[in-house]
Amino acid sequence: MSNRDGVDTVPEGKKRRPIRRTRPSAQRGAGRAKGAPAAPRFAKPLTPGAVLGWTALSAIVPGAAHLRAGHRRTGLVLVSVYAVLLLGALAYGLSVAGDLSNVAGLAGDGAMLAVVIGASVLALAWFALLVTSYVALGPNKLPQQGQILTGIVVGLLCVTVMSPFALAANSVLTVRDAVGAIFPSEPDSDNPAVAQNPEDPWDGKERVNFLLIGGDAAGNRTGVRTDSMNVASVDLKTGTTVLFSLPRNLQHVRFPPSSPLHKQFPNGFMAELPNGGLLNEVWQYATDNPQLMGGRNKGPRALMDAIGYTLNLKIDYYMLMNMYGFADLVDAIGGLRIRVEQDVKWGGLYGTAGVIKAGERKLTGEQALWYGRSRVGSDDFSRMSRQRCVIGAFAQQATPTVILTRFNKIAGAAKRLAQTNIPRHLVQPLVELAVKVKGAKITSLQFVPPEFYSGRPDWAKIRTATKKAINDSLRPARQAQTAGVSASPSVTASRTRTVTPQRPTQTPTRNSQRAGAKGLDELCGL
Repeated sequence: MSNRDGVDTVPEGKKRRPIRRTRPSAQRGAGRAKGAPAAPRFAKPLTPGAVLGWTALSAIVPGAAHLRAGHRRTGLVLVSVYAVLLLGALAYGLSVAGDLSNVAGLAGDGAMLAVVIGASVLALAWFALLVTSYVALGPNKLPQQGQILTGIVVGLLCVTVMSPFALAANSVLTVRDAVGAIFPSEPDSDNPAVAQNPEDPWDGKERVNFLLIGGDAAGNRTGVRTDSMNVASVDLKTGTTVLFSLPRNLQHVRFPPSSPLHKQFPNGFMAELPNGGLLNEVWQYATDNPQLMGGRNKGPRALMDAIGYTLNLKIDYYMLMNMYGFADLVDAIGGLRIRVEQDVKWGGLYGTAGVIKAGERKLTGEQALWYGRSRVGSDDFSRMSRQRCVIGAFAQQATPTVILTRFNKIAGAAKRLAQTNIPRHLVQPLVELAVKVKGAKITSLQFVPPEFYSGRPDWAKIRTATKKAINDSLRPARQAQTAGVSASPSVTASRTRTVTPQRPTQTPTRNSQRAGAKGLDELCGL
C-alpha cells in the first residue's frame, strides 16, 4: 500500500518482507546440471596439454586430476589411500633391506602366486585410475583434434604404467617355472619320505650335507663326467659351512655296505684298471649298469654313497651344474672379472682354439668355462684352483643389483643347467639357510697333494681331517685358523699332523701349485 504522497506503507501488525534481489541469468550459472560439481572458482579452461599433464601426474600422485577437476572428496580419498600404501610399502622395503631373511618368505610357491596376483590387480587398478582421471578432466570439452590426441596419448600412458607390474608378474612366473623345472615335486625314491613340517623342515637334523657337482655333459659327448665335486656341510643353526673339495682323479673309492656297488667292488672302485677307477667315473658307471644298481638313473645315488663313505658323512642332497650351461649363466650376469696369472690356452691337446691372456680380464661365458677346464700345459690340481676362482668370482659378482636387472636371463640359464634331488617343499627353507650361510663363517679343505695323494688315498686320514675341519669350524675364527683351517672358502688344504702310515704310489697327475695357500681375493684378483 502507498499513501497519497506515493510512499509505500505497511499495514499495522505486519512486517515488511525483505526485497529479494536477483542476479542476471548469466550470473546464476543457468544450465548447470543438478548435482554436478562446481568448477574451480578461478580455474582456466583446460587445454589438451593440461589434460595430459594432470592425467600423467595422477599416475604418480593418484587423485591429483580429480582435485583439479573439482572432485575434492574423491581426490582427497585417493591421495590418502595412496599415501598409506606408499608408506606401508616403504616400511616393508626397509625391513627387507635390513634383514635378508624376510626375502625367504617370497620363495614359497604360494607367496610367488600371491605376488603375481597382486601385480595383476595393481596393474588393473592403475589402468582404471588413469582412465577415470582422464574422464574427470572433461576431455569432451576439447576440440575434436584435442580429444583424439589426448585419447591416444593417455592410452599409451596406460600401457606404460601397467608395464612394470606386468614385468614383475612375468619375472615371478619365470622364477616359479624355473623352480618347478629344477626342484622335483616328488621325493627322491632313494631317500625315505619325511613328513613336511613347516616348523622343522630339515627333520631334526643339526647339519645338512650338500654334494655340489660340476658335470661336462654336452651334445657331442656321451654321458656325464663329474669333473668338479664339492661337499658343503652346513650347520643349520648358525649357517657355518665347511667346503670339502675332492679331486676328480681320486682312485678306488669305497662304497658303504648298503650300496649295491659294495658287493661289485669290495676293495674299492676299479672299473677300468690299471689306471682307472677314478671318482669322476662313478656316476656314469652306475648309469650304464642299472642291473647292478637296481634301477635306472642311479648315478647320483652311487656318487653320494661313495663320497659320503669317503668323508664319513651322510650326503643328504646333491645338485649337478652342467658346466656348458654354466657358460650361459656367466653371460647372463654380463661376464666375470678375473685376474689371469698366466696365459691359458684352450681347445684340444695344444690349445689351438684360443688363448686367455694374462692380466685383469673380463671373461665371457665360454672363456670362463675354458679358464676353469683347460688342461693345456696344466694339471688337475691347477684346474681345481682356477675353477675355485671362477666360482668365487661368480659368487662375488652376482650381486642383487645384477640379479634384478638380468633376472629373466639368469632364471632361464639356471633352468637349463641344474639338476637336483632337493624336493620343492624345501626351496623356501633352502633360501633361509642360504641367507644364514652368506653371513656365516666358511672354511675350506681340499684333499690334494702333498697332504693327500689321490693315487693311493689314506681313507682314515681323510676321515680324521674331515671330522677335525667340522669341529674346528664351530670354534671362534681365531681358534679355527690356529688349528689350520682357514676362515675363507678360498684356502686349499688345511695342515693336518696325522702321519701317513705308508708311502703312497704316484698320483695320476702332479700338483704344480705353488706352496702356501692363498685367499681368492689375492689369488684371483677379485
